[in-house]
Parts: sequence; structure tokens; C-alpha cells
Amino acid sequence: MLSSSDNGLCKNLPIPSPSHPRQYRAIGLIEGQYQRSQEHPTRGILITQEGNIIDTVVLGKVLSVFKKHLDLDKPHLWIVYPRTRPSNDQLQLQIAGVWEPEVLHPENTHPLLSDDNLSPEVPVKSGDFSIRGQVVYASHQKKIAIVKIRQSPKHPSEKPKFFKLKLQGPLADKAVGCFWDLQVRLVNNQLTIVTGKNLGQVAKKRGGFAKKRVTPQLRPKKLLINEEHSLSPPNRISLPKPVNSTRSNFQKPQ
Repeated sequence: MLSSSDNGLCKNLPIPSPSHPRQYRAIGLIEGQYQRSQEHPTRGILITQEGNIIDTVVLGKVLSVFKKHLDLDKPHLWIVYPRTRPSNDQLQLQIAGVWEPEVLHPENTHPLLSDDNLSPEVPVKSGDFSIRGQVVYASHQKKIAIVKIRQSPKHPSEKPKFFKLKLQGPLADKAVGCFWDLQVRLVNNQLTIVTGKNLGQVAKKRGGFAKKRVTPQLRPKKLLINEEHSLSPPNRISLPKPVNSTRSNFQKPQ
């Protein structure tokens, strides 16, 4: 549940299935206790069940849920967006919601999650993440992959933004430049690849349209003509201008 009034998520699952075969996203579930900072009400830390501490921020759209419905002295199952800091590659979480239908929507009945109706593409347990995006770097030797995620603009006039997420684990050969659907697990505060599916190459775009590869054609060079020094056509003889008889120096005989 992203908020107490949100009806967009599936009633039976904390995170819905992808709405598009190549939908970009980075989302997951973490169960733990959130402790807010005294200096910043939207910043704090998340203490996981294993006792790990993760730097965490709270998005503004869920602040009302925090104030009205949640007891922060207890652990909750949080819906989070993962980020990795470019400076030190440390994991950071953005809390986007909480999965507690019995608290936020007690009037609705939600069947218990079971292995019979679960999809491997959808995170349902604490530590599960769904990462979908373009792989821009992959190393078998270092066992590292970097995925570029596209963020949808908040307004139609805005351009989409991108961020990069660093993952642990090797990918198959020729993974760079392809769109991947990855199932990721949080292990010791690191996002580790469990399984992945290559959905094909990502087309390069320019100006919003896919850039097509055009075979260069040989064209004759154009002759640039200066207006002040125009060139005469070839094999053309310049003729003298006719003399105006009225302006000649001819003198009549005396």
C-alpha cells in the first residue's frame, strides 16, 4: 500500500506485476524498524530483521500514513525504492509505502500469500527486489552489473531522468546494452542478483525516435560560387561590349 487511499496496487500482493514488458523499475520489500532523524523528519535509518542498518529517506506521499496509522516503535514491511550512491556504492532506501492491509484497509479481506499464487517476477518477501532496466556494465571477473533505470517524469513537459543501480553477481555474455528483468535479493546490505531474463537490445534514441543506421552514399561535391567572383561556364569566350556611337570621340570634317 503506497498510502491509506491508494487503490492502484493489487489487493493480494504488495507489489504488482510489471504493466509493460519493458517497464523500468527498481522496487522491493524490507521488513524492519524505521528510526527517524531528529534533525530531518524525512530522513533516518532502517534496521532490518538481521540487524543491518540502511540509510533511508521517506517520500512525501507517505508522510500522512506515518502520522496517522503507523507505530514506528514496531517493525513494518516497507515498500522501498533502492539507490546506490555513486561516491561509495552504499545502498540507500526510499520508503514509498507500507504493506499492512489489515491496518490501512481493515474493511477489505486479503487472502494470505502462498507459494501457489506467487509470480517469480513480483517481490513478496522481505529482501526481495524487482530490478528492470538496461545493463550498461557487466563484469564476470568482478561479479558486478550496473543497471540504468528510467524514471517517469512527473509532468508531461519534463524529460525523463535516469539513475544507475549497482548489483552484485555475474550476468550472461553480451549483457551490456540489453534490457533485463532481474530478481534481486538483499544480502548483507548488497543487492545480489538471483535470476535474470534478457529481453533484448535497447534501441538507441535521438530526439525521441529510434536512430536508424543509414549507409553513407557518395554524392558529388557542390561547387560553391562567390557572388563577387562568379565563375563563367567552361569554353565560353568573353566578347567585348558594344560601343555607343553617341558617346564616341568622332569629329566631323571642317
